[in-house]
Amino acid sequence: MNPVNATHSLMGHWGRKARATWRAWWHVIHMGAQIVVLALTPSIYTRTAHRGAVFAHLYTATAPLLTWFLVLSALVSLVLIRIVVATAYSYGLSQYALEVLVRTLVLELIPLYSAMFVAARYAMPSAQALRGRFARAQREGSLAPLESLLALVLLPRALAAMFSVLLLAALACVVCLVLTYLTVYGFSPWGLPAYTRSVGQVFSPTVTLIFSLKTLFFALAVGVVPLAASAQSDDHGGFSRRSDMSEFARLFSVVLLIEVTSLIGNYY
Repeated sequence: MNPVNATHSLMGHWGRKARATWRAWWHVIHMGAQIVVLALTPSIYTRTAHRGAVFAHLYTATAPLLTWFLVLSALVSLVLIRIVVATAYSYGLSQYALEVLVRTLVLELIPLYSAMFVAARYAMPSAQALRGRFARAQREGSLAPLESLLALVLLPRALAAMFSVLLLAALACVVCLVLTYLTVYGFSPWGLPAYTRSVGQVFSPTVTLIFSLKTLFFALAVGVVPLAASAQSDDHGGFSRRSDMSEFARLFSVVLLIEVTSLIGNYY
C-alpha cells in the first residue's frame, strides 16, 4: 500500500473515532443536563404517572441491593479496620488509627464503591434493558418522542440510581463508624467522647463540604451517564447493543475525575 494512502487512511480512521467519541460525550452531557433540569422541575412530580414511576424505581433500585450491600460493607470494613488498627498498634501509632480509618473508609472508599455497586447492579443493566426496549419499539414503529422518554422512562431511573447511591453510602458510613468504635473500644460507652472528638476533627467544614459534593456528583454520574448513553442512536440510527466494558469505562472515567478533584481539594 502506498505510504501516503496508508497515512491518509489512518488519519481518517482516527478522525472518525474522535468525532464518534466527541458525539457520544456531547450526547451524554446534553441528555444529562435535560435530566437534571427535569429533576428540578416541581411540575413533573404533580403528575400521577410520573410520580408513580419515580416511586416504583426508587424501590427497585434500593430494596434488592440493600441487604447484600450492607453485608459486603460490613465485611470489607471489618477487614480494613482490623488491618489498620493492628498496624497502628504495632508501630505505636494508635492515636492516628481512627483518623486514618475515617479518612480511608468513610471519606474515600465508601462513596466510591457505593457508586460502583449501584452502577453494576442497577444503572448499567437498566441502561442496556432500555436500549433493547428502544430497539424493539423502533422496529415496531412505536418509539415515543424523546421528550416523553425523558420524563417517563429516563428520569425515574436516573433519580432512582442517584437515591440508591446516596442512601447506600450513608448507611455504609454509619455501619463503618459503628464497627470502628466497637473494634477500638468494644461495648464500653466510656470511649464515646474521645471517639466523637477524633471523628469530628476529621470532618472539618471544608472536608464535609467536599465529601458531600463528591458523593452527590458520584450519584449524579451513576444516574445520568449510563442512562443518557442508552438513548443515543448508533451511526445507522438504531439502538444496537453496546459493549458493557466500554459503557463502564465511560462511567468510570467520570467517577475517577470526580475522585481526583476531591483528593486535590482535601489534600492540596
